[in-house]
Amino acid sequence: MSKAHKKSLLFAILLFLISTGLMASPQQVYFLKANKAYSEGAFTTAAELYQKVVAFGYESPELYYNLGNSYFKLNDFAGAILWYERAKRIDPGNEDIHFNLKVANNKIADKIEPLPELFYKRWYNNIVQLFSVDAWAISGIVLLVFALGLGSVYLVSRALIFRKIGFWAGNILLILALLSFLFTWSGYLALRSTNQAIVFSPTITVKSSPDEKSTDLFVVHEGTKVRLLDNISGWYEIKIANGSVGWLPATALEKI
Repeated sequence: MSKAHKKSLLFAILLFLISTGLMASPQQVYFLKANKAYSEGAFTTAAELYQKVVAFGYESPELYYNLGNSYFKLNDFAGAILWYERAKRIDPGNEDIHFNLKVANNKIADKIEPLPELFYKRWYNNIVQLFSVDAWAISGIVLLVFALGLGSVYLVSRALIFRKIGFWAGNILLILALLSFLFTWSGYLALRSTNQAIVFSPTITVKSSPDEKSTDLFVVHEGTKVRLLDNISGWYEIKIANGSVGWLPATALEKI
């Protein structure tokens, strides 16, 4: 049997299990149907079905990544960037997400040069983004268990060489475990942060204050990522990558 036939048979079996109620929650049903729609090139249908999964409160980098891909295929680059960014928050080390996000950002009008970041801050953020929050947490727990085990060796062993190994190796692993927990906490804060958004207005002028009659400062376009600084009466104070600050109506933005 060819690989294509095997895939078709597998999907038919899954659909049969779903239709007979032997498998699956509604979100799993929608997810499988969305995947099928995407594979058939029905990207609008796929996006709608993935959104139904999201409406159930389900979160996963795969779901958000697939939504991003669907919107990208529909040339809705702001939508693609939004969902790629949401996927990246959950799985910051995923290279496919980073690559597709970069491609989508190259499709939008604004090419904003970011402010240079302090080297130690850049290094720290790069380390935090190597793995997901769960991966850092698990590594921290594993390292802590080994550190405690080596500490026990130090306490109970009578051989000097084993006591030295237990002491030094245990302390090194303890430090690594604490660093893992620190990276876990930093990743968790980034995951729960709601201070970033994507512009969803084709072209909009950033104002000097939360008022339509205030001074025009600069223009941003659909798909641009902004940082949210403040919120007053349906307006957000925003900051773009080059450091420029101003105000936009909340209706023009979608939080990441």
